[in-house]
Amino acid sequence: MVGSQRAPGSGVAHPQGVASITSARVAFRQDNPVLIIAIPVRNEAPTIGVLLWRMRAVFQEYPREFEVLVFDDGSTDATAEVLAPYASALPLTVLGGAEPVGYARAVDALLREAARRTRYPRRDAVILMQGDFTDQPEHIPELVRRFEGGADIVCAERPIDRAMPAAERRLRRIARWLLRGTLASAASEDPFGTFRLIRLSTVRDLIKARGVAPLIAAAGWSGNLELLHAARASARRVEMVSLPARYDLRTRESRRRVVSDAVDLVRTARRVRSFAAAAPRPAAPRPA
Repeated sequence: MVGSQRAPGSGVAHPQGVASITSARVAFRQDNPVLIIAIPVRNEAPTIGVLLWRMRAVFQEYPREFEVLVFDDGSTDATAEVLAPYASALPLTVLGGAEPVGYARAVDALLREAARRTRYPRRDAVILMQGDFTDQPEHIPELVRRFEGGADIVCAERPIDRAMPAAERRLRRIARWLLRGTLASAASEDPFGTFRLIRLSTVRDLIKARGVAPLIAAAGWSGNLELLHAARASARRVEMVSLPARYDLRTRESRRRVVSDAVDLVRTARRVRSFAAAAPRPAAPRPA
């Protein structure tokens, strides 16, 4: 009979055998994709440990080679202490430091590190997700199936429903009205969420285009909108999939601020439209 123990830093029971996840990696074939899960966090001690443990359970049932990158953005709670024991239980690397740098720079660092690690960027992918349980590890296989079917970017769209916090519902409705043209060009009703998969060759193309300049400049929803527009420039295929978020598992209140976030979204939309207008257009085919 398999025993049970507590997930480090949590009160959740889980099966024994934590070391098996790292040693099992050598059994994967070279042509199988490596998935790099990238999670920016700040003060997510109550949830990040259990999230990682649930992710481990997902990959036991859905075997794929994976790594986890967590950017701890200067957390002042026990996030670092919760993360520490998982380094021996999972293929986990923690980035960041004591000084907070903000969401945009955290995502920038995660994407650059993921791109640096891959040996086969056309084969491998990075999956961005939140550390507060809004994004569910159990939905990762759906993103991966679409990636393995040929998509370069797969974005999770969150339906607007009563489970969504009031501030986020209002902001989504305002954003639909303010950003009509931008949303049409993004081919998505919800380009604001963190939860998305990007082929690492697409990330490398973005890094090559930006050089040392930031991959995104905005924070939060605005940064996610900016990233989608920037990454899709070199993506051949982008897919959207409706995946409901779980706000009831999040232990803190939403960080969305309707007025200031709406202003940031408008500024970001103007910036991405100006980038699109300045981008070189493909040459017209010569007449035969």
